[in-house]
Amino acid sequence: MKRDSGYNTRQKEKLISFLVNNKEKHTNVQEISAYLLAEGTPVGTATIYRQLDKLVENGVVRKYSFDGKTGACYQYIDDSRECREHFHLKCLKCGKLIHLNCDHLSGLREHILEHHGFMVDPSQTVFYGVCSDCSSAEDKD
Repeated sequence: MKRDSGYNTRQKEKLISFLVNNKEKHTNVQEISAYLLAEGTPVGTATIYRQLDKLVENGVVRKYSFDGKTGACYQYIDDSRECREHFHLKCLKCGKLIHLNCDHLSGLREHILEHHGFMVDPSQTVFYGVCSDCSSAEDKD
């Protein structure tokens, strides 16, 4: 994987640090901007998008665009782990994005290819619904 060896500004280092420290989840520009502001390194959203685009191009970060209505999510690519072979669940209430490793869905993917001639990209496939946390909160109300 090609890493960016160019000039590192303090903002870029903080951005990468945030992504590495949050590699287990998908994050968005608003979360990154709030973090940088809290760290005393405010950066405009255009600059954040530009830096993220470079990181995506260099294979350091993966970009997810799910529904065309909400902004893209980003995730640091850990060399030891891939996010290409599983589906995702997106909570319509809280916005949480859950990585779903499920053998049953792998069978569905194979079925769709074999019987319908269509190859599903699981890294870009999202099931929308309500997560267990939000569902539990609704039950208590």
